[in-house]
Amino acid sequence: MAKVNIKPLADRVLVEPVAAETKTASGIIIPDTAKEKPQKGKIVAVGPGTKDEKMTVKVGDTVLYGKYAGTELKLDGVDYLMMRESDILAIV
Repeated sequence: MAKVNIKPLADRVLVEPVAAETKTASGIIIPDTAKEKPQKGKIVAVGPGTKDEKMTVKVGDTVLYGKYAGTELKLDGVDYLMMRESDILAIV
């Protein structure tokens, strides 16, 4: 995990999505057109939170999030998602 020069504001987090599965459990190779958008990722940067609520996630946590959560970003050739902490469903 590379160090990024971005600091999310308030209750936002920067997530690096995990690579999508390329093969099923039975060994069938999934083509790029049939791959689903990943719903799991690793926290890369965390904002300070709001005055009412502190952040519960921290850098390095693996999280599950909604299929359409966050805004896609590309920094230094790496894809990231910027989302609110409330868009995160669970810490794995």
